[in-house]
Amino acid sequence: MADDRTRVRVEVDGRVLQLTSLEKVMFPGTGTTKAEVLSYYQEVAPVLVPQLRDRPCTRLRFPHGVSGESFFEKNLPAGAPSWIRRVTLVSPHSRRADELVTYPLIDDVAGLTWLGQLGALELHVPQWRIVDDGTTDDHDTARSRQADADRLVVDLDPGAPAGLHECAQVALLVRDVLAGAGLTDLVPVTSGSKGLQLYAMLPAPTPSAQTREMAKTLAEHLAAERPDLVLSTMAKQARGGKVFLDWSQNVAAKTTICPYSLRGKNDSPFVAAPRTWAEIEEGASDPVALDQLTPREVLDRLESDGDLMTDVSG
Repeated sequence: MADDRTRVRVEVDGRVLQLTSLEKVMFPGTGTTKAEVLSYYQEVAPVLVPQLRDRPCTRLRFPHGVSGESFFEKNLPAGAPSWIRRVTLVSPHSRRADELVTYPLIDDVAGLTWLGQLGALELHVPQWRIVDDGTTDDHDTARSRQADADRLVVDLDPGAPAGLHECAQVALLVRDVLAGAGLTDLVPVTSGSKGLQLYAMLPAPTPSAQTREMAKTLAEHLAAERPDLVLSTMAKQARGGKVFLDWSQNVAAKTTICPYSLRGKNDSPFVAAPRTWAEIEEGASDPVALDQLTPREVLDRLESDGDLMTDVSG
């Protein structure tokens, strides 16, 4: 098979990795190959790594590209390099303290390259970080306690025929409410799929249960104020033409697509991309002004505008 011809040893950040199947097409709509995926992650690493650092990374892997099977992976796979930082925590969906998950902690280009080699197109993280509990293990991992949430995420999920236009309108409503609560450094991120997220750093570490209630209260308030546009419940039969404000993304066990991560939702690649409020305002008034961004567009915007996530990088 042509996809199996390439086998290259590379050195990244002083780490030696073996890359294979670089010709494999990961996104058939554009013919985007694994080599191009790896190139994107290398170029975007200076802004992506700060979003991943100290956050346990759950991956959505597409070993044969987006047209093949995919699966979520939390645990480090067998054969992971010994230099990958890791943390072992109680499984977020377990009721038993002995069900553990060992997550990777990605904090350099070598780690991103390793994930790209595995076909991990989507990188998902929680809204909290790992903190040092004063112990180490065989991998010199001294970070094994879950901290309180350091940021709030407001996830806006449109129900067809609603789309980014309606999400942008809701985003402006959210901005006004959160500004009244003192959260003014709010960054919008088009998700690379259908909707968008809004991120705000919290003034102090906050228990996830509290941030969840904050987001739920916000959702219920806006659903009462604008029942024609906003939903605070997940009932799919009521979603048509409205935007579901998914407050549950702030639950400690939940993860959200990491800003600057690729998405595997379409035959062509899109990115969870930070946007300006000017773009959101235009998207709220013009139904066709706002769209998801490609990797090339994101890299070009970084060159011209810099990292819009700076205020919510922690």
